[in-house]
Amino acid sequence: MPVCWILNESGSFVVALSWLAVNAYLFIDTFFWYTEEEAFFYTRVILGSALAWARASAVCLNFNCMLILLPVSRNFISLVRGTSVCCRGPWRRQLDKNLNFHKLVAYGIAVNSVIHIVAHLFNLERYHLGQAKDAEGLLAALSKLGDAPNESYLNPVRTFYMGTTTELLMTVSGITGLGISLALVFIMTSSTEFIRRSSYELFWYTHHIFVFFFISLAIHGGGRIIRGQTPESLRLHNVTYCRDHYAEWQAAALCPVPQFSGKEPSAWKWALGPVVLYACERIIRFWRSHQEVVITKVVSHPSAVLELHMRKRDFKMAPGQYIFIQCPSVSPLEWHPFTLTSAPQEDFFSVHIRASGDWTEALLKAFRVEGQAPSELCSMPRLAVDGPFGGSLADVFHYPVSVCIATGIGVTPFASLLKSVWYKCCESQSLPELSKVYFYWICRDAGAFEWFADLLLSLETRMSEQGKAHLLSYHIYLTGWDENQAIHIALHWDESLDVITGLKQKTFYGRPNWNDEFKQIAYNHPSSSIGVFFCGSKAMSKTLQKMCRLYSSVDPRGVHFYYNKENF
Repeated sequence: MPVCWILNESGSFVVALSWLAVNAYLFIDTFFWYTEEEAFFYTRVILGSALAWARASAVCLNFNCMLILLPVSRNFISLVRGTSVCCRGPWRRQLDKNLNFHKLVAYGIAVNSVIHIVAHLFNLERYHLGQAKDAEGLLAALSKLGDAPNESYLNPVRTFYMGTTTELLMTVSGITGLGISLALVFIMTSSTEFIRRSSYELFWYTHHIFVFFFISLAIHGGGRIIRGQTPESLRLHNVTYCRDHYAEWQAAALCPVPQFSGKEPSAWKWALGPVVLYACERIIRFWRSHQEVVITKVVSHPSAVLELHMRKRDFKMAPGQYIFIQCPSVSPLEWHPFTLTSAPQEDFFSVHIRASGDWTEALLKAFRVEGQAPSELCSMPRLAVDGPFGGSLADVFHYPVSVCIATGIGVTPFASLLKSVWYKCCESQSLPELSKVYFYWICRDAGAFEWFADLLLSLETRMSEQGKAHLLSYHIYLTGWDENQAIHIALHWDESLDVITGLKQKTFYGRPNWNDEFKQIAYNHPSSSIGVFFCGSKAMSKTLQKMCRLYSSVDPRGVHFYYNKENF
């Protein structure tokens, strides 16, 4: 594997490995502490090794619950991303994978939750068996503690005749534990790709059960079911000697009755900082949602695509960034991400929205009357905008050569980038690092080309006039067509302009051969660092990652491809 690719991918690997290492350390350290700690010797007599399993997984749960909100704190991520001193190169690209880390931490929560629940089910059963009539020896003596005055109990189950489920639902820890488990099940199941694609609204709403999850988590330890010997009792009660003389605890001065107390709740300490940070995040979003957004233009495109031009006070953006949009008349709570298709040099910001779900379909209906844009802008629904937020495309200008690849509506982030290049050419601005842009767009529907073709035509014309036609090389691929379209294409094939787009560059039919494309780019730029930027399907993303690995040189002085994927 090329050294450069290892460096490029090492960021993700190091982050995941560091996270795993910290989890492993916390689990092992806590497990052995509860296995050997003298204060919990009598607790282990009743519970056995399940005590250590429950406590070790609880610490890992606290750690992961501390992390889970950080990757979705968008303003915090933007702040860190803007700190170039602390966040450069491969490490900066890790911020674009914040949702991947969020999912990784969520899996950690799920795994540790299962361990914690199973261990506590064993604990509850062992507590219950400690009160059985046939219980004897030290186990019976410990379970009976708390029945007499001036004794503190160790076994929270006080009678054998009460069912385990009833006992569970009579404690703070049991009730909150059940609530946390149900919340986690709802959140995890609704986060599957199938649910997100078929019903994003269900995913969005169930994710907000996290508020109940964290409240329950904060008070979960208040039940103090797991109890250990108090420090004062340890000084007076020698466990090593007294464990064999439990029958003499009441009478012997050397073995006073041991005293127990519950462990102080600690989950809230782990989660407090991130929860406060995320609360500030939501306050900022709430403040932004009440800033006025003026809609200046609405355009309805073929293939159910809506173009919105907007203005907002003090709005500043960079190419490739995205915003979150809320439409109160469609849903007063839902926010959805859309990449900006305007350039920083324009006096407005724009998005292109395709109908691909309940919310987007309702939005298109709200802004159109029988397929036409409303004639009066003042009659349009109100929009709230949060952002912009940085994406991987903001790094396009940091490479001498950039390869931009999009599928379908995934082309929208590159509209902003190409417009910015166009404006820089118009203003005769130099692009200090960027010397070449390769642009690939793979699309199924010929009608989807319409709105983007005008931009490419302007780029083609202006760059030729400025003598910079070499800067941009674009390739458009049509993957779907019918028989009539094929006949029409064949009849006009010899014309100077493409029959589909009206551009000088002819449209290709089918899919690109990525081996040939990457081989040619590597040949054209033998000693360059090449940024590959993609927005589209997961399957193609894997293919492009493979190409970047395959065609990056082993020699540090050779060509190196750096893969970047747009994430929301």
